Order: sequence, then C-alpha cells, then structure tokens
Amino acid sequence: MTADPSSSAPSKPIPVTSPAQWGDDFRRLADLMAFLRSENGCDWDRAQTLESLRPYLLEEAHEVLDALDQADDTDTHCKELGDLMLQVVFQAQIRREQQAFDAGDVCRAITDKLIRRHPELFDPNHSGEKRGWEEIKALEREANPNAREGLFDSVPKALPALLRAYRMGEKAHEVGFDWPDTVGVIEKIEEELGELKEAIQKQHAENMMEELGDLLYAIVNLSRHLGIDPESALRGTMNKFKDRFARVEQQLWAEGKRPQELPLDDLEERWQQAKEALKAERT
Repeated sequence: MTADPSSSAPSKPIPVTSPAQWGDDFRRLADLMAFLRSENGCDWDRAQTLESLRPYLLEEAHEVLDALDQADDTDTHCKELGDLMLQVVFQAQIRREQQAFDAGDVCRAITDKLIRRHPELFDPNHSGEKRGWEEIKALEREANPNAREGLFDSVPKALPALLRAYRMGEKAHEVGFDWPDTVGVIEKIEEELGELKEAIQKQHAENMMEELGDLLYAIVNLSRHLGIDPESALRGTMNKFKDRFARVEQQLWAEGKRPQELPLDDLEERWQQAKEALKAERT
C-alpha cells in the first residue's frame, strides 16, 4: 500500500463526535466488496474493471445531484450517497487487488489533506494567520518543484463542460486575468452574441460552433462573477420547463389531445397559463 498511516498525523487531536458504529459500518461495506470480488463472490462484480466502472461513477454522482433537487426527500439522498460511496469502495478494492492502495489509504489521504489545509486548527506552531485553500495548495506545489504544473493543469479535462469552464475562470482570476466586474462580462457576452449572429447569417457551420462556444464561456464567467453555480441555474430552468410542459400535457390528455396536434400559438397560450398557475402555487 502507498500510504503511511502516520505520515501527517495532527499535532492537535481531532475532536471525536461520530459514533463508533460508523467505523464498523464502513469496514462491513469494504469487506462485502472484497467478498463480491472474490472467487466465491459475484461474477459481475469480479468482471468489472476501473474502465468499466467509469460510467457508473458519473451516473451515481448525477443521481446524488437529482436527490439534492428533492430537498425534503432525505431517504433518497441517503441512498444515492450510498451508491456513490460504493463506487469509491469498488475502485479502492480493485486497487487493493493490484497492491496499489486500499479503502483505508483513501480515507487517510483525504484526512491528511484536510489537516494540512487547516494548519490554524491542527499545527501548534502555526502563526494563526488563516490562509485560503488555493494559497495552501500553491505552497504545496512550490514545495515539490518536480511537480510544477500550468495554471489549468489541475482542472480535470473530464469535468462537465460548464463546471470545467467555471473552474478555469476561477484559475484565470487567481492571476488577475479576469474582468474587474460584471459590466465587462456583459459587454463580452453582447460582443460574442453579435459574432454568433454574424456567423449564423453567413451559415458558416464551423464559425457558428466556435462563436456559440465563446458565448457560452462568457455566460459561465458572468455566473461566476454573480456567485451563481451555472449547473444549478440551468438545472433549475430545466426543472421549471419540465414542470410547465407536464402541466400542459396533463391538460391536453384530459381533453383527449396530444401536443403535436396543436398549432404553436395554442401551445404557447397553454404554456403561459401553466407558467402562471405554477407561479401562483409557489407563492
């Protein structure tokens, strides 16, 4: 295994507030995963690889987000977090079989990182000055000159495009390459929209795609300046769209009709009615 349990033990003890049962519960899950991967376990679990598990990890992460949208449904949130945790334990078990690391190493690694990044709480020799995570991460990189990286190298390429754009904007802001306020970002959005309109008029497919990407990136940067998560904002809009259209569908079904049978102006009128009805229900 790669991790040393005593590699960065805190000088100050971590307050114990969790039930002892939690450790037993996690160990039971890890042991179950090890059994499922064994010769006497499950053929499907044994056949999985790190590559085959990639889509499941993404799927479970998105299902957690869906559960968060249902704020009052804590049972679903709990179950989806469990499904996501399973993916972590599953991958850790495969690495354990490769004699690389195990689930315990994963827990120690993130615990050690949290301790390192809160020196004002755990380092008795700390000056008391509170530093941000990004500053501490920069100091960690400087301490390892052989691991120097470019400004955007720490932003995973596999992130969803909106999140990756948001993180890259944050990184650019760290070195001062950013608009000073929202006015500049809005001007950039208007500029990119104009260039997209021009590309559309010329029917140049490659330019349309490029200009649309520039416009989307500028909009993500506006959301960053406003302190709004673009993914959450877009998810909220999609949920509203779904709810409104579902209301229209229910009305049409009651009349024995289908959406595709109605002219656009009729659909638009029903849409506006559904919009106002749902708005009234939420106030």
